[in-house]
Amino acid sequence: MLSVFIASVLTAAAQTPSPESITVTAAKSRATVEKFAKAFFTPTKLAGKIARWESGICPVTVGQPPGLASLVTDRVREIADSVGAPVNADPSCTPNIQIVFTTTPQALLDDVRAHEPDYLGYAETGALREKLATITRPIQAWYTTETLDLDGMRKVDTAQHRGGGIWIPNFTALGMPGTVANRDPIWLPDATYARVTGNHVNSGVRSGFNHVLIVVDSSKLVGRKFNPLADYIAMLALTQLNSPDACQELPSIVNMLAADCDQAVSGMTVTDLAYLRGLYKMDADKNLVSQQNEIADRMQQALGR
Repeated sequence: MLSVFIASVLTAAAQTPSPESITVTAAKSRATVEKFAKAFFTPTKLAGKIARWESGICPVTVGQPPGLASLVTDRVREIADSVGAPVNADPSCTPNIQIVFTTTPQALLDDVRAHEPDYLGYAETGALREKLATITRPIQAWYTTETLDLDGMRKVDTAQHRGGGIWIPNFTALGMPGTVANRDPIWLPDATYARVTGNHVNSGVRSGFNHVLIVVDSSKLVGRKFNPLADYIAMLALTQLNSPDACQELPSIVNMLAADCDQAVSGMTVTDLAYLRGLYKMDADKNLVSQQNEIADRMQQALGR
């Protein structure tokens, strides 16, 4: 583990934004809601489902004075709790959301690529891993996902050969005429496996976050208000954005860093919270289409109220 990642949690007290700062929007049409939600839908590479936290989050923030670091960490916990995401209440928990403020983000990512490549997310080739390890935005996130099966068995989604192996029956073995066919089981040393229901709608398999790394380029955010930054970071910590640079039609904190976007807001919006609540209330073992529809339905109901 990199030294910057194992720094002590900064625990000084800090004030968090008041609920009154949340922006309210009117109910929108189903098409508008679906368009908004699709900007957040990022299916995992192996299970092909929308990932969310299935284990308690444990955020840590480094690279800022204690008060500001605590503000960010506390805000992530506060929003997670308000939308139904699991939160680890143990003060000595092992961080699984690491938020790093730095003026040398690319050097940090080069170090991550060399020592903790799984933190970059799923990559099938070295070229793709190098692309993932490139800083392109002032606030950027990387997601390590995992697959959970019907028995609750967890496996990190990786292209590396770490499946653990499995024996399977040899149903197709054929012998030559006059010989006895070899029916010995087949050993697949690099295979991954999961126990499922066999149902195409509810397979019993879920996608979750195993680790989230968020890097903030402090040199490019000079002069910005800190509370909106904390809300933006909280959004990245709880869901994987599919289109972080797109300007959303509905009010959203993600518009804060979208280029040429006049839909700027001062904090987490009702639309953002409706999406996150839909994400953390959906049936996580359903197929992707069912997950998307359920989140959009829950969003529309919430915004209608």
